[in-house]
Amino acid sequence: MNLSVLLSVYNKENPSYLAKSLDSIFSQTLFPTEVILVKDGPLNNELDSVIDLYVSQYPNLKVFSLLTNQGLGKALNEGLKHCSYDIVARMDTDDIAKPDRFEKQLAVFEKYSDIDVVGAWIDEFEDDISDVKSVRKLPELPDDIRQFAKRRNPINHPVVMFRKSAVLAAGGYQHFPLFEDYYLWIRMLMNGAKFYNIQESLLYFRFSPEMFKRRGGWRYVISELHFLQKMRQMHFISFSEFMQNLFVRFSIRLIPNSLRAIIYTKLIR
Repeated sequence: MNLSVLLSVYNKENPSYLAKSLDSIFSQTLFPTEVILVKDGPLNNELDSVIDLYVSQYPNLKVFSLLTNQGLGKALNEGLKHCSYDIVARMDTDDIAKPDRFEKQLAVFEKYSDIDVVGAWIDEFEDDISDVKSVRKLPELPDDIRQFAKRRNPINHPVVMFRKSAVLAAGGYQHFPLFEDYYLWIRMLMNGAKFYNIQESLLYFRFSPEMFKRRGGWRYVISELHFLQKMRQMHFISFSEFMQNLFVRFSIRLIPNSLRAIIYTKLIR
């Protein structure tokens, strides 16, 4: 099956992380047909140099530029326009795909023609992939994934592979600060899309203690409240589910960062 890989990069990202991410794409057991990289606004010289190097080595790497920084959702929508094939694999430019990631995910699409989204687990590491701190595991089957989505994000976005047609049928990525991907999955589920999660890790996800700080505080609380209200308005969750989410999520957002880190890495993985 033909495969497009979709990435977005912006000015504050690390050039060496970008190189490692691209290396992991171009060393897959199943070589991607094309790789679409969106420059989300002007980049610095170091990032541009890395991109130029890989473009010279891999003719199937196609680069598209936005004049200004638009944010991840808009950048990915722009990239989707340039994806030539219906099967699209997402990657973030600081993560590292395991060598057989594409092969294993494509095998699911080949076996099950009614599946629209294929996710997997991820190994969360700090500094080096030998230092895995936790594994984010997710349910396997469509019905279980739908129920899980009422409480938490059911897909690890950096390792997702999906049918472009199903994403566009649900309206594509839409602006929703901090929740662009989760919002997409909810709309796709409401639109009848079927999801599947491979029950093994296929990607090394780079994280740091700063990630837990970003998932706390009043700014995150307000964004999450708006998202829960949207889920309720869409009739994806009931009023009682809304209230349960409100209590659990807000408690986590407002506790000290050290406790939030323990909950994320030890209790809800």
